[in-house]
Amino acid sequence: MTKSYLKPMKIIIAPDSFKGSLTNLEAASAMERGVHAAIPNAEVEIIHIADGGEGTLQALVASTNGQFIKAEAIDPIGRPVTRQFGVLGDGKTIIIEMAEVSGLLLLKKAERNPLITSTYGTGMLVRKALDLGYRKFIIGVGGSATNDGGAGMAQALGVRFLREDKTEISENLCGELLSDVVAIDVSKLHAAISQSHIVVACDVRNPLLGKFGCTQVYSPQKGATPAMVQQLERNMAMFTELAEKTTGLSVRNIPGAGAAGGLAAGFMLFLGAKFQPGIDIVLDACGFSERIKNATFILTGEGKIDRQTSFGKTISGIALRAKPLNIPVIAFAGIVENAADLLDIGVTQYYSIRPESMSLEQSMADAALLLQNSVEKVLREMTSKPIRDAENA
Repeated sequence: MTKSYLKPMKIIIAPDSFKGSLTNLEAASAMERGVHAAIPNAEVEIIHIADGGEGTLQALVASTNGQFIKAEAIDPIGRPVTRQFGVLGDGKTIIIEMAEVSGLLLLKKAERNPLITSTYGTGMLVRKALDLGYRKFIIGVGGSATNDGGAGMAQALGVRFLREDKTEISENLCGELLSDVVAIDVSKLHAAISQSHIVVACDVRNPLLGKFGCTQVYSPQKGATPAMVQQLERNMAMFTELAEKTTGLSVRNIPGAGAAGGLAAGFMLFLGAKFQPGIDIVLDACGFSERIKNATFILTGEGKIDRQTSFGKTISGIALRAKPLNIPVIAFAGIVENAADLLDIGVTQYYSIRPESMSLEQSMADAALLLQNSVEKVLREMTSKPIRDAENA
């Protein structure tokens, strides 16, 4: 029997950010305009979603009716900044997005150099939250400018890194300085860490080292030359061996430990953090599975759909939750490449919003309008035939 859309439709809108073009909030608004243009009487619910990368802070605070707390910190190259972290609606759980203070988008292109960038600022946010009395943390890692294995973050929380002459490294730890570290003293780690529960939310599964590790895969995107990649990989390998020996933990082969230039590994090694896919954390926190019940469609999207999308990204997480409920999931992206695997995990259809004749730069500038128009066009096409069938019945 053909499904009728004569009754009001419930449409869930839950996109990730379109990196470089739209935040997840902006993407959701564009989608909502497209829905109402195509189906004026549709019941629309926006669920703020992210997968551990940029936008996770905003998504979790918005979805749980939480609040923001401002804090002083430093950016990846040491400049003072005033940024924020969030307290979820339960009043107990802190969400820190490392990109707020250690993110690539905070730097101009000429400033990007993973030899000198540090996660120290991220550690400052953790320290501030600890000093305020919070003990439950979600750390969103993604979009980093760094490749320091989390050493800068740990340093901000009291871990001491020593040179061969037994003097403490006073500079903010960075990818280049990892080679100077010959001993690690964790005795002065912030005392509240032992009473804290920390979960690292991540959107990638890269290990710490090797061909698929954080340095070789991601540091070129952060400004590393081929020679710098080799140097960073050597430094990370030396540092990892020492840190694992110091803490008695092994993280190098854990999927996701390489997230944010190894910051995820640093949280595990020095703060005892656990790892969980970011999309699952966000979906659970916002009650996604319950809120999508009785939905007619779910609309989602992100900047680029490719083979990586089916491995822990926002779209795949949504599709896996929707599939058992037989809810169609329609995905939109600026670029679509090699996306057939998505059909196997529950995505019903996927579309590129970029016209073939339009340059990438122009499509990014016009992303909101392109997304709105694409949603409107697809929904008009999807709903016109069932409506006519119902009328002719």
